[in-house]
Formats: sequence, C-alpha cells, structure tokens
Amino acid sequence: MNNLPTCPKCSSQYTYQDGALFICPECAHEWMNKIENKKMDDTFIVNDAYGNTLKDGDTITVIKDLKIKGSSQVVKVGTKVKNIKLLSDGDHNIDCKIDGIGAMKLKSEFVKKA
Repeated sequence: MNNLPTCPKCSSQYTYQDGALFICPECAHEWMNKIENKKMDDTFIVNDAYGNTLKDGDTITVIKDLKIKGSSQVVKVGTKVKNIKLLSDGDHNIDCKIDGIGAMKLKSEFVKKA
C-alpha cells in the first residue's frame, strides 16, 4: 500500500519519492514535503525545515524573514524563540511568544531547532 502523499497538483495517488523530493508520474509535478505531522500514540511529531524533531519547550531559530499579516512588523531571520508549544491542528504548528512582537503561531518549515 502506498502511504505517500497524493499529488497536490493533480491528486494522483501514484506518487513516488526520490530523496527529499516527491514526484508525480502523471503530471511530472515535483515537491518537497518537509513537514511531517504523524500521529503516533496520541502525540504528534513535528519536524523543522531540516528534519529535526521538535518537542514542547524547545528553542528554535527563524530561518527566513517572516512578514506578520496585518502589520508592518517582520520577524527577522536568526530570531531565537524559546519555550515553544506544538499544535496538532491547522497549518501553523508552533505556538510561541516572540520578544518585541508577542504571541504568534509559526509554520515549522520556517524554523530550525537551536
């Protein structure tokens, strides 16, 4: 049984993996699936942009400038965030408080474990 993700472009179930890439043989779409939220024993596993497993209370570093929606503020690359909380629902899977900005949610694909 193929437990790989379906193609996000054409919804084909015949995808295959080549290293870090997933490839659809029907439409030739290629994509990376960096985030894995797998449910195991009622806990979720969340990986950072480099595949390191994150857990509640970890310290992370932002790897890309992130514009804050509805504001002119930006979370700069290299910003360290302490004491994160992982979320299992939605596409933003990290809840945190950033100094000078406040509480916000981040996507794990834009952070690395410190």
